[in-house]
Amino acid sequence: MDATSLFNVILRLTIWFLLTADLRPANIMIGVTIAVLLPRGKTSLGALNDWLRVLWEIIVAIPQAYIEAIQIMFHPHDDEVLVCESVKPQRTPGLIFLDIFLITFTPKTIVLKYHEKGWYEVHRVERRRKRSRKR
Repeated sequence: MDATSLFNVILRLTIWFLLTADLRPANIMIGVTIAVLLPRGKTSLGALNDWLRVLWEIIVAIPQAYIEAIQIMFHPHDDEVLVCESVKPQRTPGLIFLDIFLITFTPKTIVLKYHEKGWYEVHRVERRRKRSRKR
């Protein structure tokens, strides 16, 4: 089992445990069985590099989420914006899931829709910009 396959199994187990919230031995065995038996695509070294990059982005996103939460508490964010962000090329379904998770993890953004053509539709809240007065 190569490293990318191991990351896929760990991701599936993590999702299983988050959904079931049960760490009894029987549930762990069921989760491992499902994670291993679900079909997988072919993996490559480039995919492993993508996984490592995404894991680093998750580590960076945690403090960013706290900072954004504090900003929202102290400064009103009244403007809403819908933007389309492109999906990085040749992403596996697991990496697309993690991209969506990362975008949605921070309080100011949420993915509304994933377009198969390679776009995420993202809803973002922003602070209202001060408008300059004309004299």
